[in-house]
Amino acid sequence: MSNGVKDLLEKNDLMKPPKIGEIIEGKIIGFGRSAVFIDLGFLGAGIIYGREFFEGKEILKKLKIGDKILTKIIDLENEKGYIELSIAQAGKDLAWQQLAQKKEEGEILKVKILDANKGGLLAEVSGVSAFLPVSQLSSEHYPRVEGGDQEKISKELKKFVGQELEVKIFDLSPSEGKLILSERAKETEKIKEILKNYKVGDVVEGEITAILDFGAFLKFGKENLEGLIHISELDWKLIEDPMEIVKVGEKVKAKIIKIADDKVFLSLKALKPNPWEIFAKEHQKGEIISGEVVKLNPFGAFVKIEEKIQGLCHISEFGSLEKMEETLEIGKKYDFEILEIQPREHRLTLKLKPR
Repeated sequence: MSNGVKDLLEKNDLMKPPKIGEIIEGKIIGFGRSAVFIDLGFLGAGIIYGREFFEGKEILKKLKIGDKILTKIIDLENEKGYIELSIAQAGKDLAWQQLAQKKEEGEILKVKILDANKGGLLAEVSGVSAFLPVSQLSSEHYPRVEGGDQEKISKELKKFVGQELEVKIFDLSPSEGKLILSERAKETEKIKEILKNYKVGDVVEGEITAILDFGAFLKFGKENLEGLIHISELDWKLIEDPMEIVKVGEKVKAKIIKIADDKVFLSLKALKPNPWEIFAKEHQKGEIISGEVVKLNPFGAFVKIEEKIQGLCHISEFGSLEKMEETLEIGKKYDFEILEIQPREHRLTLKLKPR
């Protein structure tokens, strides 16, 4: 019997009356055709039979008279006066209790990956099915698939089947049969410690390691930390594809804008001149400027004034979407009056100048 199981049993006062659901120890005193008889000491005799016998058959066939076993009480007295027991349910309950203990202690476990799907990897711990979500993979193993293509992600994850990974228990719920693992968790404390050497505002230099539709990853520092440059932090202008700005393998400098637990968020645009501040110094309310209409929607017309400056001519200036679509044409230039400039909010409000 493992030390963990002994500790669990020692917590119970053995002189208390037995209760349904309680796990108790007994000694095998006999085998019937589809039953096993257990000596429970002062509690009397117990029996494993019927459905519980067949559910625990694989365990029971390895046992012999005189062996001590742990069982779970499922009935205090059946029609023949025996305490009904389950060895299968006891095993499950003890497994969950031990798993909870491993989670509490932050124990690192080695698990073999049995299968994969688009959401993550499947494994087993102490006979309990477990799931390792993609989001809980280490940065080293995270599938870097451009555009987030689910089929490509699944293909990358299939490569882990048969491999052993070191993980921690992230979450568990015995009632739901849910056991969630995390490979990232074992790195968290180490990364948090390293990040104490950095602060928001620091400028770091590194290499772009991956580009996804939502941004790019930058590996930096002698510790090979990895941070995310969100698509909105790549440049001051609006971009649809991060590859417009960076390429994998490219060396760049970035500014740390946020540190949250073991995550680092970086910005390239923070190291570039702010075009909004420059624009606000060079232009003022009431000025007439020329701009190209780039988009029409129910809010109004988006107008490109400069490469990195866009303004909005609100729908209220036209009265209706139909009227705006009759007045403006995408791709054409018009003269607009500046109604408001708010550089901090990156907001430029315009009014179409009548021709």
